Amino acid sequence: MSDLDTLCTQAGLVWAYRDGAGRWQEAPDESRRAVLHALGHANPSAALPEGLTRATSLALEAGQPKDWGAGAWRLELEDGRQIDGHGGPLPPLPVGYHRIHHNGWLVHLLAAPARLPLPSRLWGVTLPLFALWEGRQAGMGNYRQLGDLAAGLAAQGAGFLGINPVHAGFPTDPLNFSPYAPAHRRRLNILHIDTGADLPETGPLIDYSATIPAQCAALEAAFAAFVDDPAFDDWRGAQGPALEQFATHQALSERFGPYWHDWPQPLQDPDSAQVQRFAQENAGRLRFHAWAQWQAECQLSQAQAQARAAGMALGLYLDLAVGTHPHGAETWAERGLFAQGVSLGAPPDLLGPSGQRWGLAPMRPDVLRATGFAALAQTLRAQLRFCGLLRIDHILGFERSFWLPDGLPGLYITMPRTEMLAVLRIEATRAGAVVIGEDLGTIPDGLRAALEGAGVLGCRVAMFERDWQGDGHFLPPDDYSAAALASWGTHDLPGWEGWRAGRDLDWRAELGELPDLPAARSERAHEVAAFDALAGDTLTALHAHLAATPSALVAVQGEDLAGAREQANLPGTVFEHPNWRRRLPVPLSGLTHAQSLCDTARIMTESGRNPQD
Repeated sequence: MSDLDTLCTQAGLVWAYRDGAGRWQEAPDESRRAVLHALGHANPSAALPEGLTRATSLALEAGQPKDWGAGAWRLELEDGRQIDGHGGPLPPLPVGYHRIHHNGWLVHLLAAPARLPLPSRLWGVTLPLFALWEGRQAGMGNYRQLGDLAAGLAAQGAGFLGINPVHAGFPTDPLNFSPYAPAHRRRLNILHIDTGADLPETGPLIDYSATIPAQCAALEAAFAAFVDDPAFDDWRGAQGPALEQFATHQALSERFGPYWHDWPQPLQDPDSAQVQRFAQENAGRLRFHAWAQWQAECQLSQAQAQARAAGMALGLYLDLAVGTHPHGAETWAERGLFAQGVSLGAPPDLLGPSGQRWGLAPMRPDVLRATGFAALAQTLRAQLRFCGLLRIDHILGFERSFWLPDGLPGLYITMPRTEMLAVLRIEATRAGAVVIGEDLGTIPDGLRAALEGAGVLGCRVAMFERDWQGDGHFLPPDDYSAAALASWGTHDLPGWEGWRAGRDLDWRAELGELPDLPAARSERAHEVAAFDALAGDTLTALHAHLAATPSALVAVQGEDLAGAREQANLPGTVFEHPNWRRRLPVPLSGLTHAQSLCDTARIMTESGRNPQD
């Protein structure tokens, strides 16, 4: 083993692996050195600060004693109590975050319940929030419409309503509208706020270059008419410095552009004197951005309250993006948490035959460990405040993340799965929520067993549930796992009608990724016939197939209920396909009164998926 091999192994790099297509891959030395550099090796600017070099984290089961090493220690409980000891076991710890000082080390103790409980057998609907409309095809779906839709679906027996991520985005860049490339995952997207204003009508495809400026203008008008409210002032005060820093970033973005790496050098440091002076001189703009976040939180909270009041067992199902934009508000505020010069992505697999480079900044595992996973806990908490069901996008990243250095092939870096799952269980337990992990793609050995052991539901996508080790036949309902959410597809896949028509194949051929379209269409025809032989050839038959599975949750896609043929996103594309722009072909009221929804509700009720059970 070379010196480079040894260093990479110690850092948790996995540079030789088999991709989703079964091909053996090995990252070049240049990629390995670039990833090591991003982790601070031979790179003082990225090295761990001195105060974190003797800090780490340990996951343990709450309520159980824990053997500890010899020597004096001081235990600091989350509630502020301190316990001194010398060797011997630690006392059973309550669920939460504690710390122990021992032999010059600080160890963050993550005391988690052993397992999250499985939910009752429920069904629900998933769809893109931006696709909602009523009356006019204008603007983009908003939080008030979300609450109205939830109430309408609850009346049919749905137990949850799932949407795309609603993290804060980039209002000053109308070309950056992907919900999976956010500016900050602990703040909300203000473009979904209902202002009551008439926004420009743009037709079946959202024109963000017209919609975003119009929505921002409507927000400015609403703020100008805002009468001081003590509730807002109390909320802002309770949010503390983190909100003020975010508001400062947003105000800077208005002046200097959406991405901080393009700003004057002194403004790239949130703690600089120039940034503090800017905040003081622009207090009115900071107040606006704080108010916009308050409005978003109030409306999203009301949507969840409306869903629960209407009888939804879980209410909203939110989605946590796997990463954040490398030059957005989150990385500006917490530069040291994120690896620089690398992007999250995925090797070739069924979702992305050419591999994927997502342009997202990954969190560093060494910094997470040294800081007690505080950033992960805060990010989860920010979502769980507004939902009863949380999906973790690409939870494969809890086991290992695929990092691609700029201009180079990628490789895996091992992540602290045990500790990350402990944090997830702590936060979900405190929120009383159910968690789904998107376990699709190139799945590491043992991950699905670990997720099931933690009580995290997996995803069972019917178009991929096949006997891949045998003849490839589609699996019958009984072969689906209970600890899962079953669905036909995802936002990255063709819907029911689109798959049957081969619309995804047409797009791939147009992009030059499918040289033999007739052969691919012939193969798809065989797949369609095989699924029809198993389940039937109608949407009703598909939903009956899903309802019959033992999976705890079943998600039906709003696009399928509405009769859409095109998918929301085509992985591996940015502008080549109209990603994140398609409205539903029917208005909100048309969806809640659709015969397809009534038929699906009847099937789910007959299968015992009743939220009142």
